Amino acid sequence: MSRSDPGVFRSTAHLLRHLGLEPAAAPYALLGHPGFALLVPADYVGRMRPADWYDPLLLQVLPRAEECRARAGFSPDPVCDRTSTVAPGLLHKYHGRVLALATGGCAIHCRYCFRRAFPFGRTLPGGARQREMWRYVASRPEIAEVVLSGGDPLTLGPARLRRLLAPAGGIAHLRTLRIHSRVPIADPARVDRATLGVMRELARRFTLVVVIHANCAEELTGRCVGVLRRLRAAGAALLNQSVLLAGINDSVDALERLSRRLVACGVIPYYLHQLDRAEGTWHFEVGERRGRHLIAELRRRLPGYLVPRYVREIPGRKNKVLL
Repeated sequence: MSRSDPGVFRSTAHLLRHLGLEPAAAPYALLGHPGFALLVPADYVGRMRPADWYDPLLLQVLPRAEECRARAGFSPDPVCDRTSTVAPGLLHKYHGRVLALATGGCAIHCRYCFRRAFPFGRTLPGGARQREMWRYVASRPEIAEVVLSGGDPLTLGPARLRRLLAPAGGIAHLRTLRIHSRVPIADPARVDRATLGVMRELARRFTLVVVIHANCAEELTGRCVGVLRRLRAAGAALLNQSVLLAGINDSVDALERLSRRLVACGVIPYYLHQLDRAEGTWHFEVGERRGRHLIAELRRRLPGYLVPRYVREIPGRKNKVLL
């Protein structure tokens, strides 16, 4: 673990040693010095199965040599975020809503991340540039929803999050605030009393939606269960989006367990995303034919509210495409 933060693993060697795994015995090639750094909260590591190279949580965060092998069709900006930027840190792709990039920081580095190469340093708003972002929203009455993403907005902490969103309260046509965050799953202790206080404030002014990101039922244990309940009590509607990932959730049983566990935690299964084809992520991809088969089988097993919508994002399209 990092000397500066004992609650975070930043070294592959330390992570494997903690789990009782010997690098020389790895069943796949490891990446010793990844360009996209390893970052995993200790709480998340605590939910991994020791001595299991195929634990679904470990596979999401462990750098593997496949990341360095180029594949046709995979790019640094797979969903064309940069061409949709209309103001510093603000993307306008869809009718009636905009996406604000709150930060480039995350609580966890997921190896399949589609923004792993995004130039956050040149894009994120601050000071006058942040005011430009809110002026854009205020000048367009058709914008009813701001989607806060990143990075992860909940890594900002309550004070910075409150300051970032303060201008939103004065925009009369803004009705919904949606926050996308992996923090409640990856590092639930960050959702502390002060953060929940900010959530309650937002819920009094807006329809507040928090979209979490869990990919397998094994993630939904421990502290995160209580945090999800407290977010609901604070006034947030909770949805989940997953990514279909090879070796992690690409079976009917795994997806069924995830949906049932989500609803038990008060979260509605919302989206199952086809992988966005970012460079370094090809080894996670599951074919669409397989994905459609999995969803068809889920429909046979589960009531409709437990079946997520299987979607992909196609650059230039004004909505996600239902597969």
